[in-house]
Amino acid sequence: MTRQFFVGGNFKLNPISLEAKSSLIGGLNKADLDPETEVVIAPPAIYLLQVKDTVRKEIKVAAQNCYFKESGAFTGEISPKQLVDAGIPYVLLGHSERRTLFHETSALVATKTRAALDAGVDVILCIGETLEQRESGKTAEVCQEQLQAVVDVTKEADWSKIVVAYEPVWAIGTGKVASSAQAQEAHADVRSFLAKAVSPSVANNIRIIYGGSVTAANCKELARQQDVDGFLVGGASLKPEFADIINARKV
Repeated sequence: MTRQFFVGGNFKLNPISLEAKSSLIGGLNKADLDPETEVVIAPPAIYLLQVKDTVRKEIKVAAQNCYFKESGAFTGEISPKQLVDAGIPYVLLGHSERRTLFHETSALVATKTRAALDAGVDVILCIGETLEQRESGKTAEVCQEQLQAVVDVTKEADWSKIVVAYEPVWAIGTGKVASSAQAQEAHADVRSFLAKAVSPSVANNIRIIYGGSVTAANCKELARQQDVDGFLVGGASLKPEFADIINARKV
């Protein structure tokens, strides 16, 4: 089975105005995009519904985070049930900025993942190591620990609703990028782990995408790697070059 190429755009806390948001979406609506690539964009929560209603129908929309409760006294949170009701098909979970700045543990990320899947929301699950961990030779160990927490709360069938995003923390927003060989090695390790921890079928079919200073200049070489099934793009998703990244495999 050929895995469909997947490109996600994580807008993070951008843009800061309705005008800039409209301009950004307008550019995507006019762009010539590879129809063979699944494209998902994650705007700030305040723009989710507006973006869903104005972006071209081929582009899906994701929330950048959600909580594990359906409703209640949880100020500032969004529930998976609310995402489903609003027609938002994806949620981003476990991003390194959530893990580091907001102290989300792998156990919490797993709980959120379970809640999202139960509600019917597909998950873009982020994993990745720090520079210190990479230099200590612990990349595979760290990624496996982060994945194991999710393996422990899921069934084999759940993994058809998960996209794994490998994002080395040291490459996010730094301008540094994992070499194509480093990305391929990490992705192959993830696939090998999932073959043993879940099943060979899941490992073969799941999409493992790369994130970390992806640009139009480096995306084609990364996209040629056997186990790189797409990208999760940060800063470049706010620029016209995002279309070039979406088209990384376009012939």
